[in-house]
Amino acid sequence: MTDRSTAAAASGTLRPDLVAGLTLAAYLLPAGIGDASLAGLPPQAGLYACLFPGLVFWLFCSSKQTVITVTSALALLVGASVGQLAAGDAGRHAALAACLALMVAAIAIAAWLVRAGSAIGFFSETVLVGFKAGLALYLAGTQLPKLFGFAGSHGDFFERVAHFGTHLGDTHGPALAVGVAALAVLVAGKLWLKNRPVAFFVVLGAIAATRLFDLQAHGVALIGEVPQGLPMPAVPHVGRADLNALLPSALAAFVLAAVETSAIGRMFAQKHAYRLDANRELLAIGVGNLAAGFGHGFPVSGGMSQSLVNESAGARTPASGFIAALFTLVVVLFASGLLRNLPQPVLAAIVLAAVMSLVDLHALTTIWRFSKAEFAIAATAFAGVLVAGPANGVLLGAGLSIVLLLRQGSRPRVSELGRVAETPSFADLARHNEHHRIPHVLIVRCESAMVYFNVDHVRDRVHQLVGDRPDPVQLVVLFMGSVPRVDLAGAELVSELRRTLGSRGIVLRLAEVHGEVRDALRRIGFAPLDGGESGQPVDAVLAEWQRQGAGVDPEPSHAH
Repeated sequence: MTDRSTAAAASGTLRPDLVAGLTLAAYLLPAGIGDASLAGLPPQAGLYACLFPGLVFWLFCSSKQTVITVTSALALLVGASVGQLAAGDAGRHAALAACLALMVAAIAIAAWLVRAGSAIGFFSETVLVGFKAGLALYLAGTQLPKLFGFAGSHGDFFERVAHFGTHLGDTHGPALAVGVAALAVLVAGKLWLKNRPVAFFVVLGAIAATRLFDLQAHGVALIGEVPQGLPMPAVPHVGRADLNALLPSALAAFVLAAVETSAIGRMFAQKHAYRLDANRELLAIGVGNLAAGFGHGFPVSGGMSQSLVNESAGARTPASGFIAALFTLVVVLFASGLLRNLPQPVLAAIVLAAVMSLVDLHALTTIWRFSKAEFAIAATAFAGVLVAGPANGVLLGAGLSIVLLLRQGSRPRVSELGRVAETPSFADLARHNEHHRIPHVLIVRCESAMVYFNVDHVRDRVHQLVGDRPDPVQLVVLFMGSVPRVDLAGAELVSELRRTLGSRGIVLRLAEVHGEVRDALRRIGFAPLDGGESGQPVDAVLAEWQRQGAGVDPEPSHAH
């Protein structure tokens, strides 16, 4: 390839990322300012949190379209957790928020070192849907007073809602008019100009309106001065007691960041047919939060709406995020002073428009139709955020995910099999009652690994199936083809079943045992593993039992 063609190819690759990066930057700037407000921090903290992580995240991530940025969920978590510790001290509030980012970075890098990327998939999407819906209401409770032009209150969700309801008489007309107008434009943009930087133009229009109509003279609050230039990187000044107090919030922020970033990456990897390295995403989250913490920002993660904007604008590589960060750098160095005239009600409108996407009605409807039990879990996560706050809500959601996983794993399907007519195959009788039982023979299949937390259920089901048979059982065949592994408890269960069934005059045989499972059974002295107790199929096990003189008529009978 000639130098000219090489340059043309490079230009063809860079041009879409350049366009995407500039579009993304226009979307990120108002989002960063809005989320800083949500975190209880000055506007520049949001700009720094978009800038510094964006400069480094693209070097480490494996996703080609994921954007690291401030998010409404993390910002609210920061505001709720750090605000209580700061007790109104703005400097301490900023230091604690930056420290929280560094703690998230440390947890993420530690998770990367132990290759915990695959474990992120354990967190249930059902829980995340409920958590986000609760978070949207919590967010709305913090922003509605600003939209109506009066001061909000501290406290939990219910205290904020009560304060809002009792102070509606304090509504400031001009502020509400400005905020509602901005919100209307933003909502219209979401409906008819999806994934376009509408918020950026709302910010420009609001700043122009402030100067044109002198909104400050009419009592409309502005965000005030935004320092121009870059801060010196620094380690936040906090004590050991602060680290202990922040640890639950840091764990919650890490879980939220890791789950959200992984979900976004998987979505784009599947759509564009490339491989996502979930463990590498943890490293990228860690490095991004490290930059945010040293750069006077607050915790960041992959942002869904920002990443969708990036992809829809044509991003082909992670370099688009770097380009957006460079554009943000220009604003911070030369144009941040213009932001001082942005009205607070417009900022509240930007946040409220952003959090609307947190309520996924389609996902909630799908969960309801699929499983009422899973919907109850989503509802529990939803209520957890409102009652216990965002940080505790995340941890509750993570706990629910693990409980849900253990519950499903502890009750595997253990079913009776019947012969498919005129074939050597066997199938689940509960699903296919047209198949046939073999007289005096019970064939049982366990559809999962047999490990310590499910062996009691497997044991109870085997004995239940034996007791439910109308004819006396002389042989139990335990089909092990769908059991990929057993631990010590699982191996001992097989040995125990042989003893307990044998005491009742019932023979136990195993079929289609995997090599790893056979090795585990040998290690506990379950022998011999030959004949019907090898890897033979069920039909061969039955034939072997017949040759040993069982004296049972092998002709099938209809299941009852």
